[in-house]
Amino acid sequence: MANAATGKAGDAKDYAELEAEIKQLKAELEKLAKMAQATGERGYGTAKRAAALGAEQLIAQGEAKFEDLRATARDIEDQVLSHVREKPVTSLAIAAGVGFLFALIARR
Repeated sequence: MANAATGKAGDAKDYAELEAEIKQLKAELEKLAKMAQATGERGYGTAKRAAALGAEQLIAQGEAKFEDLRATARDIEDQVLSHVREKPVTSLAIAAGVGFLFALIARR
């Protein structure tokens, strides 16, 4: 009978130890989950900042290219106007020739 009583006490002790280990594992899993969440949030924040910085750089580059294009268009316009002022008859003949070519192309 002593063995039966000791066996039940041993089972209860094993059960209590197992329960304590399960609680400890749950606590460690919760810590790991919190750490993973924090890491994910930091990674998301970093990626978001990098994307915003990249977008700002692309916008700045686009604006610079647009200004270059606008300056080039103004230069071409100034050149055409000065050529028309210097040689109005030649410019008129060129314009008429280009118009005639467009008309031929549009007919087909």
